[in-house]
Amino acid sequence: MFAALSVGMPGVAQKKQALTLNIVNPRDFTKDAYRRVDDRPYGGGPGMVMLAEPLSKAVQHAKSLLPASTKVIYLSPQGFVLKQAAVTRMASESALILIAGRYEGVDERFIDLYVDEEWSIGDYVLSGGELPAMVLVDALSRLLPGVLNDPESALQDSFSLKDQHDQVLLDCPHYTRPDVFEGQSVPEVLLSGNHLTIAKWREQQRVLRTRQRRPDL
Repeated sequence: MFAALSVGMPGVAQKKQALTLNIVNPRDFTKDAYRRVDDRPYGGGPGMVMLAEPLSKAVQHAKSLLPASTKVIYLSPQGFVLKQAAVTRMASESALILIAGRYEGVDERFIDLYVDEEWSIGDYVLSGGELPAMVLVDALSRLLPGVLNDPESALQDSFSLKDQHDQVLLDCPHYTRPDVFEGQSVPEVLLSGNHLTIAKWREQQRVLRTRQRRPDL
């Protein structure tokens, strides 16, 4: 699954040596012939729960290769919803350990003992934490020095922009050639060449779009 991170911005980040990825398999830290990493939940109920021991050993192995202060991030539907501000903060870390959960979840004792932060990518449930981990890596890679051709582009993205009251904004609409497409014209202001007027229009559109689509922001 993680081979997908060899393309796009994560791929660029790795080629530029701004990002290094190492995959650690908890099955490599099991004792039985079946390499089991899950078992039935205490108290009954459906599904299986990931065992604490293989996960803890996998984390200990990862930490042996990294700075002692490296944070452990668990991707879970029960975590705080991931925001750009958190991604920006994490991008400043020298290393991170990401835990991808599976099944009904992870033994809570592992979370209590080893996890520093728990994050969700949205209010829905996936079959595992691998995709959320990949989402986080992609979001982080765009913020690493030297990855984007124009670092300013990251500052102009949705959720990175803010208004005069320091409120987060969505991005404004964008257009390119041709001037007219299926009867729809590019807004005249963008063809005016007046950069001050264009900047004002874009700011107004950001505020309007945020109010319409994400009033919670």
